[in-house]
Order: sequence, then C-alpha cells, then structure tokens
Amino acid sequence: MDSNNFKNGYVNVGGLNMYYEIYGQGKPLVLIHGGGSTIQTTYGNIIPLLSKRRQIVAMDLQAHGRTGDRPADLSFEQDADDVANLLASLKITKADFLGYSNGGHTLIEILLRHPNIVDNAIIASAFYKRSAVVPQFWEGFGSATIDVMPKALKDGFLKVNNDQEALLNMFNKDVQKMKVFKGWSDEQIKSIKSPTLIINGNNDVGSVEHAVEMFRTIPNSQLAVLPGKHGVYIGAVEYLGEEKWTQHYIVDIINEFLK
Repeated sequence: MDSNNFKNGYVNVGGLNMYYEIYGQGKPLVLIHGGGSTIQTTYGNIIPLLSKRRQIVAMDLQAHGRTGDRPADLSFEQDADDVANLLASLKITKADFLGYSNGGHTLIEILLRHPNIVDNAIIASAFYKRSAVVPQFWEGFGSATIDVMPKALKDGFLKVNNDQEALLNMFNKDVQKMKVFKGWSDEQIKSIKSPTLIINGNNDVGSVEHAVEMFRTIPNSQLAVLPGKHGVYIGAVEYLGEEKWTQHYIVDIINEFLK
C-alpha cells in the first residue's frame, strides 16, 4: 500500500474527540466497526484489499480504541450522528458504507437519520429485530463480565489505547447498549432507499432466516450468505485463521456490488 495515500487524525464531533483513518484514493467507502472493536480488529485484514480500488474512511466510535467518550450511555443514534458529523468535517458529502455487527446497526440509523449521505449500503452480520437472535444471547448481557470478551479484542484495544479502565468502560457501555436494544420496525426498514447488500454468515449471531427477512423488507436489496461464524468472512481478529479464503471472496463481492 502506498503510504502517501494514508492519513489519520482526530476531529471534534459534538464534544467527542474522534479518531479516523483514510487509505487509498477514489470514491469513499466508509467502514464502521463492530462492538468492542477498533478499526483494525474488525477491518485490518481487508483494508489493504479494499483500498486498492477505493478511498477507505474508517473511525473508532465513541469509547472505542483511540476515540474519547462522553458522560452518557452509548447509542446507535448517537454513533450515526457522530459518523455523519465526522464525514462533514472531512468534506465528504456522499459515500458508500459498510457496517459490520453493531456497525451495521449504526449504519441502519445512518440510513434512517442521514439518508442523503449514503449512496450504497452494506449491512454485514447485523439484524433489526431481537427475534433474529436466540434468547440466550440477550440473557447473557444480564451477567456479562469482561472475562467473556475475546482476548484478541482486548489486545486490539490495548494496542491502540493502553488503558485498562478505558477498556472496561467500553465493555460495560457496549453491554448496556445491547441490553436496551429495541431494534427497528418493518416500516422503518422498508423506508430505506439506498441500494443495500445484506451479508450474513451461515452460522452467524443473527439467523439466516432473519437475513432473508431483511432482504425481503428493504426494497432495493441483495443478499449474500457466506460460510462460517460471525466475522470470519471479513477476517475479524477474534476468528483469525478460520476460513481465510473468504476474506478475498468478500472483497470481490463488495467490489462487484459497489460497481
């Protein structure tokens, strides 16, 4: 990768010191990471591939990685506004978006709250109804401690922000964010206007059946179901080493959809 095409920095968005990175050249593709993650832990293995054709814009969301925090709970609505404000500060008026896991939920909010900044949308391993996931998933948040957080995600956070208290703060806020997850109505999902690609693993957190339902509900959408668990197909660090071939495959799918 040409290091001359890399830049990073911080932007103040609504009192939040938000960290961002930009790779490559071309039409912007905005990457939104998953819960408990950073730019690198979610997307580090595919950014070099995606940036061959596109300008990649990525950020650490509130309380994650190198970005600061506010004295308030996290929400997908606030994350959506933060991303929109970051792009406005970077003078990016319209872009394609890829949101993975909780980043996919943030992307849903961007599509609802800031539709004019979205050209094409890729919602990966996300869901819009609580019923997409088994009840045990939701029950687990009631007693979750940081011991259950994958070591690779802890290490990834501490690599860019070596602060154990900040790590625990992020974990607790992410747990609370999911405890109060209500999802979105069919009417809201039907109102999405952007061409949308829905991606799901066949052994993902959200069911394949729900991915099909989302595909049927978003008017101008396509669906790709790939082998593997949550995050395997994009090379998320917690699954590094599993089915690596899918990382190249997903980049081809993303590039073909965005073309």
